[in-house]
Amino acid sequence: MAMDLWVEFFEDLEQIRGRSRNTIMAYRRDLELFEAYGSTDVPGFYLYMKKQGLSPRSQARVVSSLRTYFKFLEGRGRSAPALRDLKAPKVKVGLPKTLSAEEFSRLFAACEVEDPARTARNKITLLLLYGLGCRVSELIGLNLSDYHETDSWLSVIGKGNKERAVPLTEHLRNELNAYLREARGPLAREGAGNAILINDRGHRPSRVDVWRWLAAWSQRAGFAEPVSPHRFRHGCATALLEAGADLRSIQMLLGHASIQTTQIYTTVTTRNLTDTIDQHHPLSRED
Repeated sequence: MAMDLWVEFFEDLEQIRGRSRNTIMAYRRDLELFEAYGSTDVPGFYLYMKKQGLSPRSQARVVSSLRTYFKFLEGRGRSAPALRDLKAPKVKVGLPKTLSAEEFSRLFAACEVEDPARTARNKITLLLLYGLGCRVSELIGLNLSDYHETDSWLSVIGKGNKERAVPLTEHLRNELNAYLREARGPLAREGAGNAILINDRGHRPSRVDVWRWLAAWSQRAGFAEPVSPHRFRHGCATALLEAGADLRSIQMLLGHASIQTTQIYTTVTTRNLTDTIDQHHPLSRED
């Protein structure tokens, strides 16, 4: 079936809504899936997505993309009858898999290599991921101009090009200063620009670089599978909540658009508390 106003829709996503290139490509794939289906029969589309092997979470994302597109069409005076029938499937929200302090220490030890500059780069990568709770896209996008040493904070550009100020602990600030002073220069090559992190080729790292580094360090540390960048984000939020930080502060730190996204961590900490009580409370022991 023909999909109207594609160019205008994608321009709206990028220029008006400030969506990232990766997000826009995801919208495009979702719309192309509906186009390949070739019908406006919504019940049949759900079955089509299932046959394509899409999980309920992926189906919900596709439906969300289509609803956004059809609302855009209606806003331009075009008919979008399928919008009324599109309902996102129920998705069971899983608890985020966090990274413990002990697991972080194992990775931190495993990231050391023979080259001191690369070791410093590896360590500051882990410290920024865990200390800022940032996304991998935010991490690789950090520039020298984003670092405000005097006030001890970093400017992080998140989803929708929204900027947030993330404070640094004294330890993280000292480690970042040492890396910038001693390691970044020897690693950087022409074309590195203002990037804080530098990959092995002397340029700004890509998402693939970070995933590759984490996979190597995870294997060296004895993990059964690579530790994903997002586990640092979850680990940071959970540790802060368990230490008494309020949800609103954690929301601001992580750049969540909705407090509901942040609230999932209360479930994680409640589960941890339950495990602790089961293990240590006198009434949990059978006589």
